[in-house]
Amino acid sequence: MPEGDTVFRSCALLHRTLAGQELTRAELRVPQHATADLIGMTVREVVARGKHQLTRLDSGLTLHTHLRMDGTWRVVRVSERPPGPAHQIRVVLGTAASLAVGLRLPVVELLSTADEESVVGHLGPDLLGPEGSPGGWDETEALKRLGADPRRTIGEALLDQRNLAGIGTFYRAEICFLQGVHPRTPVGEVRELTRLVRRVRQLLRANVDRPTQVTTGVDRRGQRAWVFERPGKPCRRCGTLVQVEEFGPLGKERLSYWCPHCQPRN
Repeated sequence: MPEGDTVFRSCALLHRTLAGQELTRAELRVPQHATADLIGMTVREVVARGKHQLTRLDSGLTLHTHLRMDGTWRVVRVSERPPGPAHQIRVVLGTAASLAVGLRLPVVELLSTADEESVVGHLGPDLLGPEGSPGGWDETEALKRLGADPRRTIGEALLDQRNLAGIGTFYRAEICFLQGVHPRTPVGEVRELTRLVRRVRQLLRANVDRPTQVTTGVDRRGQRAWVFERPGKPCRRCGTLVQVEEFGPLGKERLSYWCPHCQPRN
């Protein structure tokens, strides 16, 4: 699933393409909004809120989208053929110069901008959001939410977007490794929780301007991550074989990776 940095970068591309432009083409290819007429409206901005995308229009409407597992946006010149198989296209937003095409988007909702909190109000502080803004970054609030259930595992707490928004399985695995924390460690037993939160924010911010996610400092294929998707391979730090398991709330289990030596389970 795309994580906060990927979604932020996607929104930045859409904002550069659409902001300040009048829509000359607008298609929402989902049953509930198939008849919506957005042509003639001007896009004010496109912003990320955690893993959610908000395209705000001058009419007072917001297009809310979410990439989830395999959704994506592509931008082409208006003279070009829309990308992807037609049956995968969920949204087309066109201006005089460009087309923004949303493929395989599982969430496409049109709502009043004033009602945005109904779809993103549950989110915790956004790791990539500006400090001090509504829904933006607030370290104190993030730590408060993470620590609200000290018996919950840090692995589950980090993926809960109600605590802090933007982390997925990649950053969970990597930050737990870098902090030497086993993903099943209860939140209340995590030493230096503040440092963990600050460090994961640094990781996302470091990767927000590049197409790859790197935590090792080596931006080469197969060398970008410490433990993520490396089960059975030697730990880059100690040589112990990286382990993997699936755990989490029923129906929301996710793969977790760790090094048994660098991240001992107490």
